[in-house]
Amino acid sequence: MGKRKKGIDFRVYLITDRKLVPCPLSLVPAVTQALKGGVKAIQLREKDLETGELLKLAYKMRAFTSRYDAKLFINDRLDIALAVGADGIHLTQNSIPADAVRKVVKNRLLLGVSTHSLKEAREAEKGGADFLTLGPICRTSSKLKYGKPLGLEILKDVCRRVKIPVFAIGGIKSNKILEMKKAGAFGVAMISEIFGTEDIEGKAREVASKLTTCTDEEV
Repeated sequence: MGKRKKGIDFRVYLITDRKLVPCPLSLVPAVTQALKGGVKAIQLREKDLETGELLKLAYKMRAFTSRYDAKLFINDRLDIALAVGADGIHLTQNSIPADAVRKVVKNRLLLGVSTHSLKEAREAEKGGADFLTLGPICRTSSKLKYGKPLGLEILKDVCRRVKIPVFAIGGIKSNKILEMKKAGAFGVAMISEIFGTEDIEGKAREVASKLTTCTDEEV
């Protein structure tokens, strides 16, 4: 399933959104539950926080991801990623171009890039990305600004045409994981499917299990 690349040893890419965390949990305990459930990569994506607040939160995330031997990625903020010793940075289409970031960080950080088309996926790969997210694959309210869902055929096409791991994103539910794998996705990126549940640890364990126990022959 998908293409392996050194350093990309996770199949579930969990993206934070503290506004989705059920009360009375806060984001850090919620992430801890996900880590206990087997998630091995967290992207800290809290764009509305001021720099000081984001930095403080990033240090906490670094401590917990290290404790559970998981990777920490920081969305867009290279300065924060370097300051807290994150494993990587995740860029959007509005961020500094991937090739410019790669020149700065060399091999110190893993580099993920959000893409929404084959053209963007190829540009990310050419720019030095280690992996990419592609979406939205399924319909989801949080991704309506990107237009209608890309669907499985575009996911298949991109997975065939790039050599780096592709993570499907956008409306991915646990019962859709097998479809994503059949289409060639290396893994899935999720937000609400895990953070929007009352049993975060249990849902994380379910998703991680589906992505790690199925063999390539099954897809």
